[in-house]
Amino acid sequence: MLAPAASLVATADGRLLVLSIVVPAAGVLLAFVLSERYVRHVALAVMPAGIAIAVAILLALPRGDGLIVYLLGAWPPPLGVALRADGLSALMLATTAIVICAVGAYAAADSHPVAASRRVPFAFWVLLMAIWAALNTIFVGGDLFTLYVALELLTFAAVPLVCLEGRAETLRAALRYLLFALAGSVLYLMGTALLYGLYGTLDILLLSHRLSAEPGAFIAAALMISGLLAKTALFPLHLWLPPAHAGAPAAASAILSGLVVKGSFFILLRLWFDVLPALPGFAAAQILATLGAGAIVVGSILALRQERLKLLVAYSTLAQIGYLFLLFPLALDASGRLETGPALAGGLIQAICHATAKAAMFMAVGSIYAGLGHDRITGICGAARALPLSVMTFALAGFALMGLQPGGASLAKELLLQETARTGQWWWAGVLQLGGMFTAAYVLVVLAHALSPPDQPVALAARPRRRSDLAALALALCSLLLGLVPWQPYLPIPYALESKLFGVEALVKLLATVLGGAALAVLLGPWPYQLAGTMAWKDLTRVLGPVRRACLRLGSLVERGDRVLRQWPVAGICMLAVTVLLAASMFGTN
Repeated sequence: MLAPAASLVATADGRLLVLSIVVPAAGVLLAFVLSERYVRHVALAVMPAGIAIAVAILLALPRGDGLIVYLLGAWPPPLGVALRADGLSALMLATTAIVICAVGAYAAADSHPVAASRRVPFAFWVLLMAIWAALNTIFVGGDLFTLYVALELLTFAAVPLVCLEGRAETLRAALRYLLFALAGSVLYLMGTALLYGLYGTLDILLLSHRLSAEPGAFIAAALMISGLLAKTALFPLHLWLPPAHAGAPAAASAILSGLVVKGSFFILLRLWFDVLPALPGFAAAQILATLGAGAIVVGSILALRQERLKLLVAYSTLAQIGYLFLLFPLALDASGRLETGPALAGGLIQAICHATAKAAMFMAVGSIYAGLGHDRITGICGAARALPLSVMTFALAGFALMGLQPGGASLAKELLLQETARTGQWWWAGVLQLGGMFTAAYVLVVLAHALSPPDQPVALAARPRRRSDLAALALALCSLLLGLVPWQPYLPIPYALESKLFGVEALVKLLATVLGGAALAVLLGPWPYQLAGTMAWKDLTRVLGPVRRACLRLGSLVERGDRVLRQWPVAGICMLAVTVLLAASMFGTN
């Protein structure tokens, strides 16, 4: 990922990396100087500048042999701090800029994007720019301590977004998020301090050359990985995610789900592929992927059990996070070393697709809530006719996550499936296919309700602004067209892969995903009473009745188990258990 020698020498375009951090940070400071009256204007002025910088980095990267470096104060590591951008950094910088600009356009279309108080919009715009600066620092940071500082800035900017409306339940959700994230920060910082004590540097490049398979390194790696998993909310360390994402305003939820969880995941990629490529081994990678598979299954079942649309989307985020962790065992070569290949490319494309699609989903749900005055799934019958743009946006974003061609998820899934065949790890292919079916299931449940005719005409509480709907729709279309992006200058993707996205085989896979999702929706999900009262439904339930009742009991058990896992003592034990398990797996492998 990071070229060895070139990473210590500044490049001509290095100042772009500084600008990517300074511009949104300057926007935060300027907003405080100009006060709340002009904060939205400041944010909207920063956004095109941020987009331009991200595009400039994307264009400059191929000219610089795939790497841009800036040395702060012209001091090279270990005395100085380096900012570095490779293909992964450039793509995440661009994704962040696109999502934040779309969310900004969505929020700006409403005079009060999150609440009636004038102070709340001020906080929203300031926090939005602060999150942008923190994420960009994570994507270009060149040492582990810089990444720690940026991650803490991200946390302290994200937590207030959860409780912008000031309701008691959102304050509780924000406090849970803050405390659990701080626990993860403590683990990450302990591991960082241990590595510095052992090797005398935290620069990613220098550390990768000095690191060796010794007990201190194993313990440090396990601590850092567990801390990052807690911040990413990987199952079973998801104590904070559902209430935080479901309780926040729609624009804030789009940022939290689409971008904030990607910050800690990106650091995890840096840690595994750049700092510890030979250290974790096969067993640790399998542990992460197993937790990811658990997230896919448990998160999807819980999404199907929800009565509120925002909670469904929040639990689907838990499920989609699990996809990202399937890349780790698939990236191992025969010697047990992580290699920068198609598995890493597939994981990153999946992260980008999730960022755009999930942000669009939350914005669409926000418009539905504003229009109907509620987000009860059983109460959105007729929404497709009353709020066509919002429902279409939700559908397109859901189709992109299901793997509809040429969406980013279809390309990511194909890359990961090829790696399961190459490495012989066929069981992860089954998890990938099952995850697609679960995604189709909860998307179909929502669309079935939205497309069902209401028993009485739908009376809109308010009509969402068209500019808001168009901003969300543009983001959903972006996610659905990611498969057409020329990824090769930035990621290791075979050129012949694009042809497989549009062939008969791809169509068969998609059809299997939709049919499997429909079956899971029938067995696990609620259905509109209009459909449930038809003779066809009664005949179907007569045949599948025992299976559906068993599946509903299973869903109830999963729901009860989730409530237990999200208790503080159990979550703490899970965090400790994951840390010990990762450390033991590294000791056993090396």
